[in-house]
Amino acid sequence: MMAARPPRWLRAAAAAALLRIPGGCRGCHVGAAASLKREYDAVVIGAGHNGLVAAAYLQKGGLKTAVLERRHLVGGATVTEEIIPGLEAMLPSVFQRHGLKVLPRDPYSYTPLLEDARAGKAPRSLLLGNNMADTQSQIAQFSVKDAQAFPKYEEFMNRLVSAIDPLLDTCPLDVAGFSQGSLLQKLRALRGLRALIRAGFTLGKQLPQYYQVLTAPISKILALWFESEPLKATLATDAVIGAMAGPHTPGSGYVLLHHVMGELEGRQGAWGYVAGGMGALSQALANAATALGAEIFTEKAVAQILLSSDGKAQGVCLQDGTEVKSRLVLSNASLQLTFLELTPQEQLPPEFVQRISQFDSRSPVTKINVAVDRLPDFRAAPNARDGCPLPHHQCSIHLNCEDMQLLHQAFEDACQGRPSSRPMIELCIPSALDPTLAPPGCHVVSLFTQYTPYTLAGAKQWDDREREDYADRVFDCVEAYAPGFKASVIGRDVLTPPDLERIFGLPGGNIFHGAMSLDQLYFARPVPSYSSYRSPVEGLYLCGSGAHPGGGVMGAAGRNAARMALEDFKKL
Repeated sequence: MMAARPPRWLRAAAAAALLRIPGGCRGCHVGAAASLKREYDAVVIGAGHNGLVAAAYLQKGGLKTAVLERRHLVGGATVTEEIIPGLEAMLPSVFQRHGLKVLPRDPYSYTPLLEDARAGKAPRSLLLGNNMADTQSQIAQFSVKDAQAFPKYEEFMNRLVSAIDPLLDTCPLDVAGFSQGSLLQKLRALRGLRALIRAGFTLGKQLPQYYQVLTAPISKILALWFESEPLKATLATDAVIGAMAGPHTPGSGYVLLHHVMGELEGRQGAWGYVAGGMGALSQALANAATALGAEIFTEKAVAQILLSSDGKAQGVCLQDGTEVKSRLVLSNASLQLTFLELTPQEQLPPEFVQRISQFDSRSPVTKINVAVDRLPDFRAAPNARDGCPLPHHQCSIHLNCEDMQLLHQAFEDACQGRPSSRPMIELCIPSALDPTLAPPGCHVVSLFTQYTPYTLAGAKQWDDREREDYADRVFDCVEAYAPGFKASVIGRDVLTPPDLERIFGLPGGNIFHGAMSLDQLYFARPVPSYSSYRSPVEGLYLCGSGAHPGGGVMGAAGRNAARMALEDFKKL
């Protein structure tokens, strides 16, 4: 486990509840001093979390591996940086051991309502946690029927998770290889087929109902279970978060499932904060890779993937002209950057290039990272006199989520090219659980907001005025729930979809490297016939979130791609 980190201001990153922390020296090798060699067995483009996971598995498999990162620090979007430059010098120096520490959140979800005072009482709110009795008591404020149905809903969703979760760790069924490939390719494809069959057996006779969850709008699914709007809207946020989709969009149910998969300390679907911010996770992954012998270099932007005369990957060329040869190249960059910019187009099939060009990477997300000098004080749950965090402060706090119509209208605004007039806001305060993230009494607030279009109405681009006007609108919304919030702000960082694309390389600002819609999942991710992490170029693999199983900080794409590359390397 990591030692406690000293306080420092942080700036939140692209994905929900992800933070950016300082890490990595400029232009340096992460780990023991070393210089970039001119040849490796494998080169990984990008030191995002999937790239770091891939590098660790490649190196563990016996391949001398180098990771080349464009930015000055590792982690991709899973990083943490200061909001207020210069404050770091006022804080103690960092002493950090290798490792990872996660701080569980329980309760995990809080939805305050905007209501007039009722007979002198505070507005109502909905607090969800791991204690089912307490959660049912909270839901019963709005519907006794829903409180009784909630445990059955959780059981239903957990069974679907248990069926789908193993598919994340396996290469998708290679339909082309199974129907047309060699005997070896058919045997490999059988692994994916077996995983699908096992998933079907797990779901049993309820398969049709589960199929509906994956294909229907989340509004339809939740209406089958519940009647109260605050509960439905709160649950629906996980179905639309990060997606250019509304609660009535078909297929939004899968995104909900994607967010409830995984576990923490053995608890299915549990949530937590990484001590020291999400950048500590990236640093732990980098430490693991370098401990195995991998070499990681920052400020080494790749300009081109090098191909041999017979069209096979043979390394990369950096922006400074340096060539690094390798027999394998794994790209953790977006699929658009990998195949439309770095790979020579004449070596790719026209149909493949067309499909990559049409891959949906729209994003509705604007991320606002805030430094405040006090805890937000919600009307529905006033702060303690001593100013210490209360249970709801550790939650994902859902604002403008009183009913499904609010979410739908926020989505409709963006479809017309306008930032939402009343945006959906997920507010997190990681310093409520991890006080080392900020000076005493101060806090870090992460605002994950949507919907904001990449391009505004009339083909207008975001400028400073548009950016700040939208942030002011978001702050006005927060102020309505937590009076005094605007006065507490001492620094903010606003990242629109174009900003997220420019800084982190997220295509369209999409935190998943592309929409998690049914036409872009499993054996269709990134495109049909190329879902096995391989590309049309022999020796070139995709190991980022543009590959199966998609976005989220899980490392599955990195591990799966590395395993496939290692398997192929043995045949070279």
